Amino acid sequence: MTASETVPSTVIAQLSRPHDATETVRRSLIACWTAVVNAGGAVVPMGCPLPPVTQASLRPAVGRIARELSPDHSRLLVARVDGTLAGWLLLRREAHPLAAHCGVLNHVQTHVHFRGRGIGAAMMRHAQGVARDEMGLERLQLAVRSGLGLEEFYRKAGWAEVGRWPGALRVAHGDDRDEILMSLAL
Repeated sequence: MTASETVPSTVIAQLSRPHDATETVRRSLIACWTAVVNAGGAVVPMGCPLPPVTQASLRPAVGRIARELSPDHSRLLVARVDGTLAGWLLLRREAHPLAAHCGVLNHVQTHVHFRGRGIGAAMMRHAQGVARDEMGLERLQLAVRSGLGLEEFYRKAGWAEVGRWPGALRVAHGDDRDEILMSLAL
């Protein structure tokens, strides 16, 4: 970077009600998700075909996420750089009463055009603050696919591996990956 270049500002917004996820927001989420999955990202939702995916195949999953938004139970964090969606994640409270003090992060992703700029790390820090300070959560959990180096990203953010399901994820015939379980005390 030269002295004359500037780093664009990243703004992280929180969506906590279904009406917050406008059609424009949904289209941006779908476009990001499609690009990430088709670039090899490990964020393939339930009910969606394996890559390559289309925007139409991800629309139902984004609709479900939007419908379930709730200040107490489910929040969407959206990172924007100069007004363009650069990444997003879903923060949910565990539904079972015995685990309601825990939250789960899902669909953590940075658009392929914005990788390497610290946006993912910024979203993770923001999610931790929202979980602890606004939702009253005491612990966060997530699962990550092995073989992509993602566990190191989460370790740098303070997460610890607490277990794994060996060979639980079949990416392709003959390519089974571990599902790595991670946790972060808030």
